[in-house]
Amino acid sequence: MWTPLSNSPAVGVSTMVLLTDGRLLCRGDDGTTAGGRRWLLLTASSTGSYVDGNWAEAATSANARRFYASAVLADGRVFVAGGEDSDGGSDLNAAESYDPVANTWSRLPTPGGWTAIGDAPCCVLPDGRLLLGSILTTETAIYDPKTNRWKAADNKDDRSDEETWTLLPDGTVLAVECSNHPKAEKYLPSDNRWTSAGTLPVELVQTSSSEIGPAILLPDGRVFALGATGHTAFYSRPSAIQAAGTWTQGSDLPRDPNGVQLIAKDAPAALLPNGNVLCVASPLAEGSGSKSYPGPSYFFEFDGRNFNPLPSPRAGSSPAFAFRFLLLPTGQVIVSSGSSDIDIYDSAGSADPRWAPQVKSCPNVVAISGTHQLTGTQLNGLSQAVSYGDDATMATNYPIVRLRRTEDNSVLYCRTHGHQTMGVATGSQLVTTNFDVPTSARLGAATLEVVANGIASPGIPVTVQPPVPNVNPKPRTGCILNAALIVSAVSIVTFLVSLLLNDSL
Repeated sequence: MWTPLSNSPAVGVSTMVLLTDGRLLCRGDDGTTAGGRRWLLLTASSTGSYVDGNWAEAATSANARRFYASAVLADGRVFVAGGEDSDGGSDLNAAESYDPVANTWSRLPTPGGWTAIGDAPCCVLPDGRLLLGSILTTETAIYDPKTNRWKAADNKDDRSDEETWTLLPDGTVLAVECSNHPKAEKYLPSDNRWTSAGTLPVELVQTSSSEIGPAILLPDGRVFALGATGHTAFYSRPSAIQAAGTWTQGSDLPRDPNGVQLIAKDAPAALLPNGNVLCVASPLAEGSGSKSYPGPSYFFEFDGRNFNPLPSPRAGSSPAFAFRFLLLPTGQVIVSSGSSDIDIYDSAGSADPRWAPQVKSCPNVVAISGTHQLTGTQLNGLSQAVSYGDDATMATNYPIVRLRRTEDNSVLYCRTHGHQTMGVATGSQLVTTNFDVPTSARLGAATLEVVANGIASPGIPVTVQPPVPNVNPKPRTGCILNAALIVSAVSIVTFLVSLLLNDSL
């Protein structure tokens, strides 16, 4: 079930995000309070294996940060903001973006009037804008990647500190209130309004710390939320988007071998292709306060009713908050904990075919270095699929395109960008994305697949051809243009002379 990476990174790895070209961008953890400015890239092997993948250095970011907002944008860039711990002080008020094509970081503006971002929660909305919550006030703000500007959004019922946000199929964003629990609320992008999402039947927030666990949208449309109290709950959407929806109590997390209640206090979870949820929990300490995060950790697959225990990865002695999960295009989950001991989890079972993306139209010939467009359904998957909370946001609800070469079955990922939607569970709606065929692609027959949340579409046969030359190149100098005019003039004169000679005969 757990497989160590064949190649270990040079430093410890914490938060990881899946780039739209199939690579992983990972924050290197140098052991300092802020974690350092170093970032690494993990690329799958030619067989498509991340276990046998290779590491490379990425550009260093402007700031070192630990516990921060992050997201992959529709254009393929990575957004990061804040930092509870940073080289710029606590609750850093700074943001930047990573361009995977140029391998560069760029400074971004921050919301007007804000003095801190810290470990704020964030969520990419279906239209590609990003919603960010304030940890100090009830304010929220929206970043537009197309204009590189922020604008104020509606105020929440409470501040966003420690909250876990979950994107729903109707485009709303669900949040259990951590400073005003057990209430919940949701953001309606169409109205730019926060409204009630009801009251939970069981407490998920640990009062002493205001901490909570992850919340995952399931294939059946419910949200499964785990608590820092050991309790869990399910949220069901209402038929009318403005209505509150309903909550029901779920199964409590198990107890450890000593009979101590396990809790998901700042802990990750991932939706597996088989529909189960991979989750982790640690014991509730005696007299637990806000600074108590004990280990070891216990891992489970939740099947909708039962927490089925799993063996632990190599870093199992760490507390739950140290772990980060990331769902891979292979359907596996890569697990880090701030060390170089990184393992990959393989689950049993397979995805329901109805959950897979479907390609409806795609070029049957694709050119190396060319940009192409495809159309399909459920290209973004049924869920954000990965959740942690305010300290780490690593959603994977965007299409990944890969080519499987017919001759040797080798795998190559293309870079996707310009997704028509960043929503989830879009059903039969036709949506588009663009993909770039890399220069390393080899000519000939291949199978194209679109992957969303680790579930691949049925393959589409394509032929990879050489780069298409520019048939109308722009002249680089006036000399070239003048030469072309001279050649054209000579051709016209020659043609007229031939006509005169023919007439004279």
